[in-house]
Amino acid sequence: MAAVGQKIPHDSALGHVTGEALYVDDIPFAKNELIVEFFGSPIAHGKILSLDLSAASQVEGVVGLYTYQDVPGHNKFGPIFVDEYFLVEEVCDYVGQPIVVIAAETRKAASEAKKRIQVEVEEWEPVFSVKQALEKEQFLGPKRQIKRGDVEQAFQEAECILEGTFYNNGQEQFYLESQAALAYPGEHNEITIHSSTQNPTEIQAVVSEVLGTGHHEVISICRRMGGAFGGKETQAAIPAGMAALVAFLTKRPGRVIYTKDDDMKVTGKRHPYESHYKVAFTKEGMLTAVQFDFYSNGGATADLSTSVLERTMLHSDNAYYIPHVEINAVVCKTNLPPNTAFRGFGGPQGMAVIENVMEEIAIYLKKDAYDLRRANCYGMGKNNVAPYGEIVKDHVLPEIFTQLAETSEYKKRYADIQAFNAKSRTHLKGIAMTPVKFGISFTTKFLNQGNALVNVYTDGTVQVSTGGTEMGQGLNTKIRQVVADEFGIDWHQVKLMTTSTEKNNNASPTAASAGTDLNGMAAVDGCRKIREGMAEFGSRHFESFEDGIEATPSCIRFEEGYVFDERLPDNKLAFPEFVKIAYRNRVNLGARGFYKTPGVDFNRDTGKGNPFFYYTTGGAVAEVLIDRFTGDLKIEQCDLLMDIGESINPGIDMGQLIGGFIQGVGWVTSEELRYQDNGTLLSYSPTTYKIPNIQDVPKVFNVATIENPHHQINVRRSKAVGEPPLMLCLAVWAAVKNALSYVTQDEIPKLGLPATNEEILKRLTQYSTTGSHPGFGLVEREIPIVPSPNANGAKDDAVKAA
Repeated sequence: MAAVGQKIPHDSALGHVTGEALYVDDIPFAKNELIVEFFGSPIAHGKILSLDLSAASQVEGVVGLYTYQDVPGHNKFGPIFVDEYFLVEEVCDYVGQPIVVIAAETRKAASEAKKRIQVEVEEWEPVFSVKQALEKEQFLGPKRQIKRGDVEQAFQEAECILEGTFYNNGQEQFYLESQAALAYPGEHNEITIHSSTQNPTEIQAVVSEVLGTGHHEVISICRRMGGAFGGKETQAAIPAGMAALVAFLTKRPGRVIYTKDDDMKVTGKRHPYESHYKVAFTKEGMLTAVQFDFYSNGGATADLSTSVLERTMLHSDNAYYIPHVEINAVVCKTNLPPNTAFRGFGGPQGMAVIENVMEEIAIYLKKDAYDLRRANCYGMGKNNVAPYGEIVKDHVLPEIFTQLAETSEYKKRYADIQAFNAKSRTHLKGIAMTPVKFGISFTTKFLNQGNALVNVYTDGTVQVSTGGTEMGQGLNTKIRQVVADEFGIDWHQVKLMTTSTEKNNNASPTAASAGTDLNGMAAVDGCRKIREGMAEFGSRHFESFEDGIEATPSCIRFEEGYVFDERLPDNKLAFPEFVKIAYRNRVNLGARGFYKTPGVDFNRDTGKGNPFFYYTTGGAVAEVLIDRFTGDLKIEQCDLLMDIGESINPGIDMGQLIGGFIQGVGWVTSEELRYQDNGTLLSYSPTTYKIPNIQDVPKVFNVATIENPHHQINVRRSKAVGEPPLMLCLAVWAAVKNALSYVTQDEIPKLGLPATNEEILKRLTQYSTTGSHPGFGLVEREIPIVPSPNANGAKDDAVKAA
């Protein structure tokens, strides 16, 4: 039986349950290993006047205290712009920014040394919000634009126009395993580093730059991560640099494991946005023009913010054809930790704005938002060109709308909710259906490549090494299945090896939902190179079985654990037996595979091109129930429908669909980052930062996939499934907005993101008191700020900084 398409277990499932699956901090301590800690900036913005390490150096067990002056190589790095300091030199840019690396024999000694470090600073006025950054004209990277048609003319001729401002807050990745790294010194300045990272190649590069060595002197290894969600694509570099610096300078292993509190305080998150929109549409609800101005909060340095912003721009159309478009965007520089990648990588922020727009148009026109979304949906053959010029092809978006409306009984429930809201004085209901069209590929062309090393052993087993990293998403399991089928063997005979830069060089990060696409195709390429040699030998070997049979490699089959010539089906050799014979005849049983995604090319200067290989699409219907007196939100029912192509592993893919959606529900309903007015994060633990729990799961939860006969590309005709389901969460947020529209009379309710219970209650109170409000979609908050305990002057419980 073929392995692909089967629900085989995740390769770490048993290890997760028994505790045998090793993470960085599970690696046994070496005899002379050092604990690595760091001392961070006490302020969000300012200048270091003096730094006194004398008291800290006297703590028993402290081996070293290192500042930027002890860095042997470069103290500045960055994945796109080289603008981030490994250790602060003079100016502090965010609270917790590393200043001193501490090496100690014990955690207790490291902690005590951290307390005794004395720093004198000159505090400068910090910037935390997009509004403040715009006032000071603080930006990271260039301003960008994507434009199509004549927007100005379209607005002049518009039948209807709406405009407003939409705010979304950030989101903490909340991976269970915090940032972690363990570095071992070797001969001749060699460093081997185990890092919890999505990007071993970048760890190798940053460590070598910090230490002043060559890339060839650093080996970066990642067995697995305890979650990442984008938060370990670049942010693992600083802890890895700390461990490596200690190992390099002391010639002893160094281990750094962030506490959950420190991790949440000093690492970047999903970007908050302030988004201005103006939309033109007909009285029937057809979109004619949009103008979007996106301002993201990038934090103190660029990190991946410009690429995140680019994907926001590329997904601000979501699944809708818009004739005239102008999208402007820029990253704002603030004094928060550098914001970074998070599942969806900017796509959710762009889609949230257009879905807010679609809800507002429906409320304005007094129509069902489903009908407007369906009418504006991308088509096949017409109305199928994205604003950046790529043809949206081989999709089933119209079919998703139709099928999901039928299976969820959307129209009936919509009518039932109208009747319920007309009668109930204690509760409100809302319903919405939103689509997703998520482009698959890195938008930076050179990252769309992967390599793999495939080795077949004489007992018929196979080892595979790729540059992809396993963070729980099932990448290794899927590649295992694909490789097994390439050789026609059982998946138990295939093992995915630990990711290492020693075996797979210059690998792209496991991100952009492209892990299986890139690494799976590279593994297939390696397998086929081996099979080609095997088939050449096999054709000659089986030729001897019968006279008149000409050696023909294309007739050799690898099926059901056997190798045979299709013309001689009775003369089969078990795969292990055939491999032994091939080896004795000096057939190469190892190969390096390589893959580069075809047809992707996007010009950032013109805003035109084909940034994506294909699109993963889907839709969701969400029904919510709101308590009018408390704002308490319950998700009554959700129906998800996704086109994920031909699933390599339906069990793993179902887990990704459900998990991604629920993580998105947290972003749009409950997860709120709150800061003191000095830039210190307040919501840095599960007690103050609310991720979804079992009670937040919909009472009725239906998840299904839809067949797509048009999709004929990619590894085994599969589609990426890691990120797209997250954005289906917007149906929940839109359902809340739909519910609020029943109490605002003829006005359009304004609602920020996340729609927490407090936010909902605030809106209900506002509308029950005034019955109306100024403007459309304007939410007077951005980064939630709570005054510091020692702040001067009387302040309310919370100040919303806009």
